[in-house]
Amino acid sequence: QLQLVESGGGLVQPGGSLRLSCAASGFTFGDYAIAWFRQAPGKEREGVSCISSRGGSTNYTDSVKGRFTISRNNAENTAYLQMSNLKPEDTAVYFCAADLHYYYCMGFKAGGMDYWGKGTLVTVSS
Repeated sequence: QLQLVESGGGLVQPGGSLRLSCAASGFTFGDYAIAWFRQAPGKEREGVSCISSRGGSTNYTDSVKGRFTISRNNAENTAYLQMSNLKPEDTAVYFCAADLHYYYCMGFKAGGMDYWGKGTLVTVSS
């Protein structure tokens, strides 16, 4: 069964850190670029970061550059998003998504992603 399952969300104070995981099954994980998107209450879903299928290329939205790091372990079918110096405006549901064509991932084009997880909630608050 094809699945992307996010984990690692939770409540963290401003300035804190979290690491999100995205575990894949049911498809050839190493063939797909992986993106992280987020959606805050009342806002549209936005792209956060993307990593190419072999991890050689990454992309970040400007608001998280220098604070978030995307990575992947194809042997374990898992992608990660390390988030540091978290801010209240990072509060959102975070989704991982898979893209066979790379283009949609790097351009944060949610409509072109092939598979989605159900999301994990990150709340940054004191």
